[in-house]
Order: sequence, then structure tokens, then C-alpha cells
Amino acid sequence: MHFVNAKGILSPQNGMNVYRGCTHGCIYCDSRSTCYGFNHEFEDVEVKQNAPELLEKALRSKRKRCMIGTGAMCDPYMHCEESLQITRKCLELIERYEFGAAIQTKSDRILRDLDLLKSINEKAKCVVQITLTTCDEDLCRILEPNVCTTGRRAEVLNIMRDNGIPTIVWLSPVLPFLNDTEENIRGILEYCIQAKVYGIICFGMGLTLRNGDREYFYQALDRHFPGLRQKYHGKYGYSYELKSERHDRLMGIFREVCEKNGIVYDVGNCFQYLHEFPEKYEQLTFF
Repeated sequence: MHFVNAKGILSPQNGMNVYRGCTHGCIYCDSRSTCYGFNHEFEDVEVKQNAPELLEKALRSKRKRCMIGTGAMCDPYMHCEESLQITRKCLELIERYEFGAAIQTKSDRILRDLDLLKSINEKAKCVVQITLTTCDEDLCRILEPNVCTTGRRAEVLNIMRDNGIPTIVWLSPVLPFLNDTEENIRGILEYCIQAKVYGIICFGMGLTLRNGDREYFYQALDRHFPGLRQKYHGKYGYSYELKSERHDRLMGIFREVCEKNGIVYDVGNCFQYLHEFPEKYEQLTFF
């Protein structure tokens, strides 16, 4: 872990990453890809120590309130957040200035900030996004070794439901030969039904691999699933998109279950919901 003073904190789309890098250890993580220009080890998390000051300045300069997103690149609730509490400090500002928040995480540490999430949702809008990849707890401990398992994340979704906070699930990635089964997809969907999630973001049954990410993924396959790397190479070579051979059937199940249970599954509609700020709160009243 190392500390920097960032020059800015919000992207043009109002996305925010207070950390750069991650310690969750997910074997498929796209953020490891060389295209993102990391100049330090991925696990040597870069901490934007001035993030709260930058965020307050940015919020005060906005003409209209909007949704502030976090977690798209690096999880805001990794291990160092327990002591640093930079994510919490930023949420306190979002709550104070009555903006909205769309938070993406795999960690149950988000429950620490339930008080703020509820207040943000009461004043404006708060959406919690949770990634679910496999309902097999043992497999989850291999794919995502340093973060709570799927069962615990499902409990987080239920707690959000009970507190009136809307949720969206990222069903991604689906790894060929590992979790691309009907049993797994139906199991994850059952978690979503129980939690009454607003929507599910799924880009298809498969995964993508870029330089940097690909090498890390294949090394993990060699450690945990001997011989599977060769199977991947034989079927996909060095393709960017690795689609499951069961893609069409599994996507049919996915759409059928979502439609039956009133779950939004169109990716565009899910992203629109994440960015929509309640109209009655749009005008700022700073003095």
C-alpha cells in the first residue's frame, strides 16, 4: 500500500475510484490488464489520500446533483478500507450534499456503512451492486480467494432489501468449464429472486481476457485446475472474448427467469437506472 495525492477524483461520467489496485485476488480480474497502465504491483494498492477533499470540491462545483459511482475499477471495500475509511469519508460527503451513490463491491464490509447508505437513499438515491459468479462456495474461495463468498454476498443483498436499498447484481464472469452450468446460473438467479434485486447485469456467458489479465488467469488455472489451461488454449487460443459453448442455452434460461420474476436484465436499462438521479432532487441549494 502506498499513498498519493491525486489531481482529480471524478471522471466525466461521475465515477470515482479512491483506490487503485486490489487485494481480493480474483483470478479473472480485468483491472489487471496492461491497458490500464498500472506502474506498480496490483496488490500494492495506491491510496488517493486526498480523495475526500477533491470530492467535496467537485460536489460543490456541480450545478445539479447526480449519481456518484464507485467500484467500477477497484473495489472500494477492500482490506485497507477497514482502517483508512476513505470510502466512508467520501460517502459522508455524498450524504451531506445530498447526491446519489451507486456502489459496486464484492465485500460485506459495505455493511459497516449501512447507516450512510440508508440516509443517502432517503435523501436522494443509493444503489448497491454486488458481483455473483458462482453459488459453489468452495469454487468461490478459489476464484475470489480474499473476499467473502457468494453466500455471504447474498446475505448482504437481503440486508439491503430489508433496508429499502435497491440492488443490482453483476453476473460476471461465467468461466467456461468451471461455472458455466445450468445449476450455477439457476442458483445465482435464485439468490437474486430472494433478494428482490432491481436488475442483473450480464454481458453473456463467458469472460474476456486481455494482456496482463490473461497471464494471471492462466497461472491460476495451472495452480488450481491442472490441464485446464491447455483446454482453454485449444478452444480459444488468445481470443479476447471466450464464450461458453453453453452460451445460448444459459442466456435463454437467464432471460426466462428474469422476465418471470420482474428483474430488469437489459444492460442498457440497468446502466440507465444506475445513472438516473431523482428529478425532484436535481436542483442544488448551496449557500
